[in-house]
Amino acid sequence: MHDEHVKLGAQMVPFAGWHMPVKYTGIVDEHKAVREACGLFDVSHMGRLQIDGEHAVAVVDYLVTNDIKKLGAHHAAYTCCCNEKGTILDDLIVYKVSGEKVYVVCNASNRDKIIPHFQKACEYHCGFEDRSDETALLALQGPKAFDVLAKLGDSGPKLRELKSFDFSDFADTKLAGIPCAVARTGYTAEDGVEIFVPANEAAKLWRAILDAGKDLGCKPIGLGARDTLRLEGRLSLYGNDIDETTNPIEAGLGWVVKLDKEHPHFIGYEALAAVKAKPLPRKLVGFEMTGRGVGRHGYPLRDLDGKDVGVCTSGAPSPTLGKNIGLGYLPTAMTEIGTKFFVDCRGKNVEAVVVKTPFYKRKA
Repeated sequence: MHDEHVKLGAQMVPFAGWHMPVKYTGIVDEHKAVREACGLFDVSHMGRLQIDGEHAVAVVDYLVTNDIKKLGAHHAAYTCCCNEKGTILDDLIVYKVSGEKVYVVCNASNRDKIIPHFQKACEYHCGFEDRSDETALLALQGPKAFDVLAKLGDSGPKLRELKSFDFSDFADTKLAGIPCAVARTGYTAEDGVEIFVPANEAAKLWRAILDAGKDLGCKPIGLGARDTLRLEGRLSLYGNDIDETTNPIEAGLGWVVKLDKEHPHFIGYEALAAVKAKPLPRKLVGFEMTGRGVGRHGYPLRDLDGKDVGVCTSGAPSPTLGKNIGLGYLPTAMTEIGTKFFVDCRGKNVEAVVVKTPFYKRKA
């Protein structure tokens, strides 16, 4: 895939041990392409794990906060994987192929800890395979994504029938003649799919999708626009908005913490039950800059008296909204919509206000 990006003129940067395209034609141009037409992402740096056997679902259910046992076959779920303290080791998507096979996608920066974490839990109970190097992962996102897929023949026209977080597996899916697994998931706040493909066929499928989509406005998209797209949708970024110092509940991810599932004693259960039983000291909120400045990861957040009270976790100009937006942790007493505060932008207190999120929501 590397040569494909270089041929398209991508600006390449180091990222989580990979050499990745940060942009091709420009972040704003690529961002707008996804919002208005569609964009193709190479996200093969993400980890892809396979767990199989009689106890596969039970083991995965023990490792994550969401209720995997309740998932139907060929359905996926977003979830967190926590430690005993209830803080987040990673956020994942779990794909339940059947009662005896599960795929897990983890963040690239967390592969080195998530792989042994799952491998150890699977030992003596079920099979475990790291399939990250034998598969690639492409994402086609935007309002015209399914129009592009329909032009690829084979299973393409039928994929529009997938519901959100449903997926079609390798055994019954082909695009441009290539066996794939296709999920109606994404990280852009737009409709679209993520496509698992054999690594040796990835470049061929990449070219086929771009060729099929050229008359529909489909463009290759880099990491820069991926970040602004997910921020507008208030989708968490591991290492920024969530990490091993944060728990899912304060991060606004309490909806993936199922304390009432059939066997609820997943790793971190006791700690998270205790968190839910008490008022939260802080919460992750969305904000808009009302003064001139951009909040960036790590910038201090201050109350109107100038006292440090929190930290900005993500921030950028929003190409869709034309505003500077961000996410950050504030004391719960300061998290009501309309609350004003300061962001320390390189030593200058710049006014901001808490707003409702997501910042952007696509039309149905």
